[in-house]
Amino acid sequence: MMGSGGVIVMNDEKCMVNVAKFFMDFCVEESCGKCSPCRIGLKQMLEILERITAGYGREGDIEELQRLGDSISKLSLCGLGQTAPNPVLSTIRYFRDEYEAHIRDKSCSTKVCLDLMHFDIDKERCIGCSLCARKCPVTCITGSREEKYTIHQVECVKCGNCFDVCPVKAIDKIPGIHPETAAHRANLAKAAHNHDD
Repeated sequence: MMGSGGVIVMNDEKCMVNVAKFFMDFCVEESCGKCSPCRIGLKQMLEILERITAGYGREGDIEELQRLGDSISKLSLCGLGQTAPNPVLSTIRYFRDEYEAHIRDKSCSTKVCLDLMHFDIDKERCIGCSLCARKCPVTCITGSREEKYTIHQVECVKCGNCFDVCPVKAIDKIPGIHPETAAHRANLAKAAHNHDD
């Protein structure tokens, strides 16, 4: 629920975690900042949602969102703060499995959260036309007519140009973080941890 009795109808191609993040971002912008529960609490909820949709969600985030949402609803001074957590709380209530998939599986089944999906070229369907490589703004697609084309996942910005221009639909949108990207993230985290020591 968002606002005063409004109903929003969506199809199954919408990510409910991303929808909750969208509404929370709106509420953070609209908050006057007069009361701490709304000013600080909504920002904390938005940060958690941003972390979840970026693939860095962790166990306990859902419960923390619920705890923050309940507190903000009870302690805020105005109607905005009292109802702002509703989109998050209702999406958790009715679509908890989507939150869990984002956190545990690092996957967005609707393929809306760009950090939780990837593009991949099916070598069987690829005709080697190179259109995908030519339209890639970061030149992360390499190959030839004979070898077919490959997307280098770490460099890919997931703009979707390759997906849109492929004449034979050889590029798939796949939920989940690609193993190459996951390994790169792990190496970055390890390097940061070693640097802190």
